[in-house]
Amino acid sequence: MKKRTLIQAAVAAAALAATATALAQDAFKIGLILPMTGQQASTGRQIEAAARLYMAQHGDSVAGRKIELIVKDDVATPDVTKRLAQELIVNEKVNVIAGFGVTPAALAAAPLATQAKVPEIVMAAATSSITEASPYVVRSSFTLPQVSVSMADWAPKNGIKSVVTLVSDYGPGNDAEKYFTERFAANGGKVIEKLRVPLRNPDFAPFLQKVRDAKPDALFVFVPSGAGAAVMKQFLERGLDKAGIKLIATGDVTDDDQLNDMGDGALGVVTTHHYSAAHPSALNKQFVEAFEKANKGMRPNFMAVGGYDGMHLIYEALKATGGKGDGTALVEKMKGMRFESPRGEVLIDPATRDIVQDVYLRKVEKKDGKLYNVEFDVLKAVKDPGKSK
Repeated sequence: MKKRTLIQAAVAAAALAATATALAQDAFKIGLILPMTGQQASTGRQIEAAARLYMAQHGDSVAGRKIELIVKDDVATPDVTKRLAQELIVNEKVNVIAGFGVTPAALAAAPLATQAKVPEIVMAAATSSITEASPYVVRSSFTLPQVSVSMADWAPKNGIKSVVTLVSDYGPGNDAEKYFTERFAANGGKVIEKLRVPLRNPDFAPFLQKVRDAKPDALFVFVPSGAGAAVMKQFLERGLDKAGIKLIATGDVTDDDQLNDMGDGALGVVTTHHYSAAHPSALNKQFVEAFEKANKGMRPNFMAVGGYDGMHLIYEALKATGGKGDGTALVEKMKGMRFESPRGEVLIDPATRDIVQDVYLRKVEKKDGKLYNVEFDVLKAVKDPGKSK
């Protein structure tokens, strides 16, 4: 009898060990939904490259779980995003959905994240309200109010008293316009006119002609990553620089991925943003070097750092849960997470699940024959102003 009991105990222990091994080998799946083609393709390319670099540097196994990255192209179209998110959650059984190049895409996935209790890591989209769309949304990118308010504080102190704003007509653009205008007015500046450009197939030329006719001290611009080169080209073609109108902008306009193609006309443009490939920290120098080496010389931009840090959040939260991967537990572990990023120190605000980070004032300068956004001042630990009221 005693012998049989021992055998049964041994069999039970073996079964438990086998189950534990099976759980340990069960893949932890990250569904990366990105615009890999179309107008926002550079966003997808940068984020995927950064995510793969993070995995190459930190291994493809965390707390006994094999990490699997599944990349899907949503062409920055919310209907497609929603369908892909549903397929990833229901069919692929992903543990996390991540990416989201534009605000409508991030918002389309949010109800599914809530319903399935799957974390949604927003690595790009920057409208303030996104984190309010689901308790499972955590942002590793930035918000437009963070960088727009910073420019509205700098401009009046530097001889800019009148401005025309020009933004892409969707969530982030509306945020940029609103928060820049309110703060600029509070600082004694005057916004002469507010211009909104269609997001799809924009033609900036007629809007820029209006700016030239209005003769402000400066034009404040927000356009999504990938559209900055077109703005810069038409700004110069329309002779706004020769008319004495300064170009000030959020960092999307002088995107590191496109900056060298803009030519010397971009020299001197001042922007506010949370990341530059020229950020002088040791960690960022290592990041840029590794990124360029892994991607045939492609320079990382602010989208890349959003993707890289988003992977850091996922890896560290999975470690903290001992590899369990429960969605609610993962989000709880991300709240309050503080770490050094290639952009500087960042914090996930435990109250809002949004990112708190330094915002830099940068000027386009030439270094070693190449154009860079060179930082000349910093605002420390900036929260999203959209949630501070």
